Amino acid sequence: MTFLGTRLSVVLLFLLGFPVLWLLWIGSYALNPGPSSSRIEVIVPARSSLAEIEKILAEHKVIRDDARFSMLALLTGSGKKLKAGEYVFEPGKRPLDVIDRLKKGDVLYRSVTIPEGLEMAKIAEILAAEGWTDYQHFLDLAHDPELLARLGITADSLEGYLFPDTYYLSKGQQSAAEIIRMMVDKHFQVFNELGKNSTILPMSLTHHEIITLASIVEKETGLAEERGLVASVFLNRLAKGMRLQADPTVRYGLKKNTGPLSRADLKHSTIYNTYRIFGLPPGPISNPGGAAIKAVLFPVESDYLYFVAKDDKSHHFSRTLQEHNKAVSKYKNSK
Repeated sequence: MTFLGTRLSVVLLFLLGFPVLWLLWIGSYALNPGPSSSRIEVIVPARSSLAEIEKILAEHKVIRDDARFSMLALLTGSGKKLKAGEYVFEPGKRPLDVIDRLKKGDVLYRSVTIPEGLEMAKIAEILAAEGWTDYQHFLDLAHDPELLARLGITADSLEGYLFPDTYYLSKGQQSAAEIIRMMVDKHFQVFNELGKNSTILPMSLTHHEIITLASIVEKETGLAEERGLVASVFLNRLAKGMRLQADPTVRYGLKKNTGPLSRADLKHSTIYNTYRIFGLPPGPISNPGGAAIKAVLFPVESDYLYFVAKDDKSHHFSRTLQEHNKAVSKYKNSK
């Protein structure tokens, strides 16, 4: 073999062998355990690039700081398929397995519970306290006309439309707007399911008015067995053109969440004070749950027009003002 032939053979062997060596180099990285010696929780923010994801994982010691991670992700066709969210990685996780988990979106979900009857600001407080969103950003979105329009809500805010429930979220995966959409979608799902056979829907009350009334019912009693009667009282008063005279609406208008209401409070003029205005207030005063919505859609048939709280936190219901005044005297004076 000539000298030239020998050189060509060496070059050909190198060219043929280089891909094999490169794959072995990548493979040795892909299958070797990562540096972590303990369980690691990592948040991959939404819209993170491959380089940003690699940096996050390396900083948390899930993987070694090695350019082969990005090469491996691209080689496996996963470069643009890694999903955001909160992940848990066991000690010594192999890079190939890390990429597979990120590709599948096998995220850690945490529960966040929104109790029934909370105002929108309180819901923002819960979400902010648990790190799901910024308090003010959430409230800004809850008043954003464009977002409200996209969600199909013709109101000034999301008050009443954030359905109380337990939600399972992954940090970094859902934005505040996406969390809002989940809660609003749940509201419409529950409302539409309940409203299929309702006796109220054919009447003149709109969806917004039904939710407004349900939000008052939610605030007036925590006893499930009374919600239907409370709803019937308010519906009876509306039908007769009487003021609702619901204390929770006064509190909402005054932003007074604690302490007893004074006579001056009841006389204070706000658009939510149902001692001063006729009919329903302009919107919900809380975010009602399914039971309160159901109570309005399927009210108990009664001719009651009044109720007053008793010592055991249940209520005494009355048909006439005279009977109601006696009940007020009895239960208020006993406190």
